[in-house]
Amino acid sequence: MAFGFVIERFSLFLAALRHESELPTHHLFSLLVGVALIFVGAGVAIASSISYRGFVKSLPGEDVSSGYLVSLGAFVNLAIAAAGFALAIYLLAGAFQITPP
Repeated sequence: MAFGFVIERFSLFLAALRHESELPTHHLFSLLVGVALIFVGAGVAIASSISYRGFVKSLPGEDVSSGYLVSLGAFVNLAIAAAGFALAIYLLAGAFQITPP
């Protein structure tokens, strides 16, 4: 997801290097590739969270130590995926000047 964000914002970096005073125009290619990578990263986070929860449920009760938050990793992964989806939507809305509802 971070690499997708870097690709999406690469045109802003190039404009800063060229010392352009006006706002840089969005390059459609970097926008689409960057947002696609953010969506892929968020999707992988969701898939890995589902896979992890399935693996933990398949373990016998005696193999899961009590007192550990075994679902914390899945919850954090889902929160990161939600943040990735929100970032991708924000970048798309900003690029096409769409106001979110």
